[in-house]
Amino acid sequence: MSDDTAALILALAVENAELRGQLAEAQDLLIETAVDAGDLHARMEELQADLDEARIERDAWRVEAERGRRAG
Repeated sequence: MSDDTAALILALAVENAELRGQLAEAQDLLIETAVDAGDLHARMEELQADLDEARIERDAWRVEAERGRRAG
């Protein structure tokens, strides 16, 4: 094997190792992002349920207020 071939193989091996490291970092970030997205989705569902409940209560108060106006 010539010196040029050995140097090329070494350079490719180093680049391959660097790219594998970058891929591992990207995968870790992707997992963290997926976990965060899941947490945000759960929180959004909680907030939507709270909003739905508040709307139901608001509508009930409106009905009660309208009854009071009609009776009064």
